[in-house]
Amino acid sequence: MTIPIYQVDAFTAQRFAGNPAAVCILPGATDTHWQQAIAAEMNLSETAFIHPHADGFQLRWFTPQLEVDLCGHATLAAAHVLWQEQGYALDQAICFYTRSGLLSVRRVDGEIEMDFPATPIASMTLPTDLEAALGCEVLEVMQAKPDCLIRLASEDDVRHLKPDFAKLRNIMARGFIVTAPSDDAQYDFVSRFFAPSVGIDEDPVTGSTHCALGPYWSALLNKTELSARQVSARGGTLKLTHNRDRILLRGQAITIFKGTLYD
Repeated sequence: MTIPIYQVDAFTAQRFAGNPAAVCILPGATDTHWQQAIAAEMNLSETAFIHPHADGFQLRWFTPQLEVDLCGHATLAAAHVLWQEQGYALDQAICFYTRSGLLSVRRVDGEIEMDFPATPIASMTLPTDLEAALGCEVLEVMQAKPDCLIRLASEDDVRHLKPDFAKLRNIMARGFIVTAPSDDAQYDFVSRFFAPSVGIDEDPVTGSTHCALGPYWSALLNKTELSARQVSARGGTLKLTHNRDRILLRGQAITIFKGTLYD
């Protein structure tokens, strides 16, 4: 059996920026261990596996080490592949059946808009050694299960972070969302995301973290329409709309290469 596989840069319109994701198009459900092995072989932060299901597609996401409940950039990449490479009607929304429920994706003004559940956030005590692990002062820390959302004083602080990943691994959280107001008027806030405990020291652009960042900055800035920049080395841009318990995430994507898997 041969299986189409694509690599897509998500949350960017430029090649070799944004967050790369692999997308496998399957004829039907396949073995979980096989999917995990492919994700490890691709060695990207996420590999998406999709196959037809009901009135849409089943979608699963794997890091090189484990399956995750929600991934924004690989969802965007999967929708991009269906529309641009697989001939799915451009004016038709796509329904993905996932571990996080039914996710709807549509095209809006040439961009891809994903309807995701908002992540509840709550105050939490500053974890021991967090400031030492980040190497900077923390203004506020929030619980955004399964992550910590951390606000710093400035964009410059976020950009110049050099975390001690060994220390971060010893703090009980999947990942660490670090954020601050943007110095650039076209963005409301910036962020970076570190998840060494799941094998990703830094994720280039992370859609799922914006399910928490959206509600957080929406409350701070008293606005529901937001523009964000993840300031990793590759960098990426997202537009957000916060609507109660949902977040609309919008971005662009571009195909880098396509190939064939042999099973």
